[in-house]
Amino acid sequence: MQLLSSPASPFVRKCRVTLLELGLTDVEVRDVKANPMGGDPDLNAANPSGKIPCLLRDDGPALYDSRVITRFLDAHAGGSLYPESRVWEVLALEANADAIVEAALSIVYEKRLRPEEKWFEPLMEAQWTKVERSLDAAEARSMPLLEGPLNAAQIAMGCALGYLDFRLGDRDWRTTRPVLAAWYEKFAARPSMEATRPA
Repeated sequence: MQLLSSPASPFVRKCRVTLLELGLTDVEVRDVKANPMGGDPDLNAANPSGKIPCLLRDDGPALYDSRVITRFLDAHAGGSLYPESRVWEVLALEANADAIVEAALSIVYEKRLRPEEKWFEPLMEAQWTKVERSLDAAEARSMPLLEGPLNAAQIAMGCALGYLDFRLGDRDWRTTRPVLAAWYEKFAARPSMEATRPA
C-alpha cells in the first residue's frame, strides 16, 4: 500500500503516527504535491478532491479522509485505537481535533494564497474563534479520554495541537488551557510524534 503524503500536513501526520503506533510496515509513505490550487496528477486520479492523505490499496479502491484511513489502518492491524466501548467518544473527539486543523488551515491558506493587503481579517478571527471553542471543549470535557489508553482521538488532538504550534505559533492557545497543555507536552514526546514532527 502507499500513503500519498506531504511532510507538513497535519492530516497526513495523523496517519503516519498511526502507522508507527500500530507497528505497520506494509505501507510506503510517498510525498506528492497537494494544495488548494491543484496538485499531483496521481493524487487527483486517486482522490477526485485532490486532497491528502490518500491511501492506495492493491485490493480495493483508494481511501481518503484521514479519519477513514486511520480507521482502516487500525482494522488492518487488528489494533484498538477505536475501542468499541468508547467508539463514539473517540470519533467525536477526533472530529473536534480535525475541526481545529480545518479552521487553522483556513487561516494559513488566507495568508499563503492572498497578498497581505487582501487578507480578510474577520474571516481569520472567526476561524480562530472556532479553534478556541474546540480547545475549550477538549479542556472541559475530554481530558479523561485523552489521559486514558492510547486511542485515535489522542493522535488526532496531538497532531492538531502540533499544527497550531507549527503554523500559528504566534497565537497562544496554552495559557487558559493548562491541563490540555500539560497533556500535550507529554504526548508530543512519544517516539511516533517526535519522528513525524514537521520541520
